[in-house]
Amino acid sequence: MKKLTVPVLDEKDKEFVETLVNVGLKRNVAKTLVYLANVDETISRDIELGADLRQPEVSIVMRELRDQGWVEEREIKKEGKGRPLKCYKLATSITDIISMLEERKKEEAAVHLENIQKLRNLSDKLK
Repeated sequence: MKKLTVPVLDEKDKEFVETLVNVGLKRNVAKTLVYLANVDETISRDIELGADLRQPEVSIVMRELRDQGWVEEREIKKEGKGRPLKCYKLATSITDIISMLEERKKEEAAVHLENIQKLRNLSDKLK
């Protein structure tokens, strides 16, 4: 029997995940991002174990991260038969991802403030 060593999220990582969730990311996306930020490159099975996710959840998250341009994917051909393994790594640094999230939140806040100002203007006309 083989013995595998896979990094897992620790308490500091879990705090990072919670903070990402608080700024609007889905929990599974946040877990996967934090996991990928801690490793150079990894396969989906390691993400499942290290981030405590199921295989379908990892697949869904990876599609979202690819759509954002935040992750790179490559295939590793296995010996013999079977599907190749998918190997992932961040395409954008976690710092840049945080900056993108910050920019999105600023844009959302600007829209909310604009709507509040519009409400004030409309309420003034009611009097």
